[in-house]
Amino acid sequence: MSADASGSSCGNVVTVSGSAASSSSHVGQEKAGRSPAGSKYVKLNVGGTLHYTTVQTLSKEDSLLRSICEGSTEVTIDSEGWVVLDRCGRHFSLVLNFLRDGTVPLPESTRELEEVLKEAQYYRLQGLVQHCLSTLQRYVCRGCHIPMITSAKEEQRMIATCRKPVVKLQNNRGNNKYSYTSNSDDNLLKNIELFDKLGLRFNGRVLFIKDVLGDEICCWSFYGEGRKIAEVCCTSIVYATEKKQTKVEFPEARIFEETLNILIYENGRGSGGMALLESGGVLSPGVGQSEEEGAGVGGGDRRVRRIHVRRHIMHDERGHGQQTVYKD
Repeated sequence: MSADASGSSCGNVVTVSGSAASSSSHVGQEKAGRSPAGSKYVKLNVGGTLHYTTVQTLSKEDSLLRSICEGSTEVTIDSEGWVVLDRCGRHFSLVLNFLRDGTVPLPESTRELEEVLKEAQYYRLQGLVQHCLSTLQRYVCRGCHIPMITSAKEEQRMIATCRKPVVKLQNNRGNNKYSYTSNSDDNLLKNIELFDKLGLRFNGRVLFIKDVLGDEICCWSFYGEGRKIAEVCCTSIVYATEKKQTKVEFPEARIFEETLNILIYENGRGSGGMALLESGGVLSPGVGQSEEEGAGVGGGDRRVRRIHVRRHIMHDERGHGQQTVYKD
């Protein structure tokens, strides 16, 4: 067991509340419902780890620890006067240092940081909770760089040389010649927000790139081994009353599905992943087959079916004098 000393020598530690000290009849027994209220120092046994600290330190924030010191939360005090907390004591020193200084260096390991976050949430230390959450966000975003396409040649080179699957969002409102339908602005922002969320979730496994130079207002493209595998176009032109309007859709489920499908090309597994696709393990219904390629050398060589997908989100809006033309 380890001990964390603070403020005073062990001989001055007082843990029993009230005017009367414990009698000899309590030796060897645990006393429930007691608290260190009225004491200056506190002895804490957190999961077998011993800590000496002061009531002043534990009361710095409105937390479970303050309520224990004030006597509003019942605790168990063992026969030697230690307040027993049934939690892992591994990160409790960090919790105490946060209370003492108002800030504390956090672990660089994401797993350990999540453990500290759990402890902060249990002790209801909102300052430490926010510190952990903001640090976790920085860890997730660290190295999560999303390049912006500046030329067609740059795009081709980037996709051809990348060993990871690629997801590209083409987003260019500047080329729009028509007005937008009522929900199009919101749906356009939802597509951009989904792109950012996917970029965080699959950081390191998929290369996400943005393209603001193309003609499409909102279009998703999915690449594996340098080839376009799927496309989800989210825009269409609507003729309504005497003016043309651009309609932007937000097919969230389809986009997420195609992102999962493209993971078969992770680590150069695209060719091997075709067997899984052909067996119906990953690819969704409705995928078109465009060509077959094989080595053609020897009778024992297997032919690998290359699957290309081009999908457009189409909604029939004919009727009531409206006509929809889909861009292809």
